[in-house]
Amino acid sequence: MGIVWLASYPKSGNTWTRVFLANLFLNPEKPVDINTLPQFTFGEHRGEYYEQFSGKKLSELSDEEINQLRPTVQRHIATAGRNQLLFVKTHSAITQLEGVPTILPEVTDGAVYIIRNPLDVAVSYAHHLAISYDEAVEAMSVSSNRLATVDNFAFQLLGSWTDHVRSWLTAPGLQPHVMRYEDMLSRPEQAFGSLVKFLRLPNNPARLRKAIRFSSFKTLSKQESEHGFIEASKKAVKFFRSGKSAAWQTELNPAQIEKIIADHGDFMLKFGYLKKDGTPVRV
Repeated sequence: MGIVWLASYPKSGNTWTRVFLANLFLNPEKPVDINTLPQFTFGEHRGEYYEQFSGKKLSELSDEEINQLRPTVQRHIATAGRNQLLFVKTHSAITQLEGVPTILPEVTDGAVYIIRNPLDVAVSYAHHLAISYDEAVEAMSVSSNRLATVDNFAFQLLGSWTDHVRSWLTAPGLQPHVMRYEDMLSRPEQAFGSLVKFLRLPNNPARLRKAIRFSSFKTLSKQESEHGFIEASKKAVKFFRSGKSAAWQTELNPAQIEKIIADHGDFMLKFGYLKKDGTPVRV
């Protein structure tokens, strides 16, 4: 089998989804340790792959070299699938960079796309990278926006928030299962149950509820406070910072809200984040 991508713009619920799946599949007696997630879900941006195929340290590789290696890395990861579901995290948009695809169709079996209100993404994105809200709002509007190569993670080309959403929803031959972050919060059994159905897994309500409980924000935040989180940005105070929706109402100013709506209104309307009259919805 090929890759089932777990895709999202940063700070949209990707890690939460991975933790849920780990708890669902492993069915442990206590919540899965968040620092063992790489053992359960791959990350196509993890530096060790690029070091393996280049013979260099990630810090010695240019973005151009990383870009050329990405298809090789994804083909390598796909070989681990055999006859089981192979989940791979990515924040990359589906596009081409200097003629090289960011996501290889040939190794792709499916995708789960996690989407979050861009008004709230801007708030979390700013805290994650320790930048201002103005800088986050601007970055989310730029087609060249990327997460830079840092520590043990290779760069990922995000594009604008709208670019990212469009790329995953309109990719030829791909019909991703879309999950709204807000539904994961307010209707977890329905949202995660729908994911279980999409993956054609057995219907087991008790196991579903246990996996949801073991991947609650309270549990994840507690684990990070006690043991840290290896995927956390060194710029951020905390990875699992709030876990709520509609923070934008008190965090963003009218000009920032207006720009986000102007930049991303079409998909905000499509996913229920915006009324037809252009008024943002508190989801």
